[in-house]
Amino acid sequence: MSRRTLMLLAAVLLITALPLCWVAQPTDAAALAEHFGGADAQAQQAIAQLAPHYQPWFSPVLEPASNEIASLLFALQAALGAGVIGFWLGLSVARERAARQVPATAPASDLARPAEPAHPQP
Repeated sequence: MSRRTLMLLAAVLLITALPLCWVAQPTDAAALAEHFGGADAQAQQAIAQLAPHYQPWFSPVLEPASNEIASLLFALQAALGAGVIGFWLGLSVARERAARQVPATAPASDLARPAEPAHPQP
């Protein structure tokens, strides 16, 4: 490996490891849950403080059985979205490359005109 590659690898490791060292670990379960709580829980708390009589407009159609299943569904959704974006990006690049390979010497009118039949009709 080149020196530049090793330095980049060391930088990635430092960027990954240093934040883990700087974050203080919560000592009890309540602090741990609060530390890793999501934005949904914070929004529910804010709504409860601002409008205590608020009633939700609708309820979820599917309620995951556990947090692990909810995390799995989120990961699947993210993977599907990444796949769609990757497919679109690849298709766009392929179309652009194909458009560049069209002969530049042919006039545009020749490309738009349908091909003549091989055997003329009597």
